[in-house]
Amino acid sequence: MLVSNWRAVVKHAWSIRLMALALLCIIIEPIYTFVAATWVSRNIYIQLAMSVATGLLAVAAIIARIFVQQKISGDLNGEPPAEG
Repeated sequence: MLVSNWRAVVKHAWSIRLMALALLCIIIEPIYTFVAATWVSRNIYIQLAMSVATGLLAVAAIIARIFVQQKISGDLNGEPPAEG
């Protein structure tokens, strides 16, 4: 079941933005590995950096998920935020 203000959550939540960046790193890593293997020898440090970046973005998304974001969380007294 979706939350009532799912559009606002998708638009404003930092956890969504950070997970999208982590997904981008996950997608770019094998593409880079394939392309780089055709031109130069594999560089283990770049692969390691991509893996570390992906992990850090995922951890940051988890942390961002537990913090209150006033734009999408509404008032702290339990009232839902306004739609839109």
